[in-house]
Amino acid sequence: MSRRQTVIELNTGGTADLAVVEALMADAFDPRFGEAWTRGQCLGIMALPGVWLTVASVDNEPAGFALSRIVVDEAELLLLATAPSHRRQGVGAALLRAVIADARDKAAAAVHLEVRDGNEAVKLYQQAGFAKVGQRRDYYRGTAGQVSDAFTYRLALS
Repeated sequence: MSRRQTVIELNTGGTADLAVVEALMADAFDPRFGEAWTRGQCLGIMALPGVWLTVASVDNEPAGFALSRIVVDEAELLLLATAPSHRRQGVGAALLRAVIADARDKAAAAVHLEVRDGNEAVKLYQQAGFAKVGQRRDYYRGTAGQVSDAFTYRLALS
């Protein structure tokens, strides 16, 4: 029996997609770690120049998103989330490739990101060529008072 290939559709998003983004964050981010952004935070960053949103869907169902920005020649992946029902199907990797391609198109010299210690997404970033460049001790504060370090990663594009 052959396995059905997942077809991932990527589209540019905007503030009209914030309900989808919020639902994906609620589903994808464990609330214990406090990583999800509020609607106000998303609206605030999306109003800035150089910010772009990429929304992934599978079979017309929201499957993930990436929120990124560029300042001068430095791009940053701010948020990336994949719905648990679509994990390990290439959605996160497709979003990450799209962010990197968009950053190149926008003449970025590098893409930066930050990830919580213990987040499984580290494997995805490392496979894409990101190198760990820093660590912020006790950066994330969870809802039960637990703290986690943040790791910063960088991918040179030129």
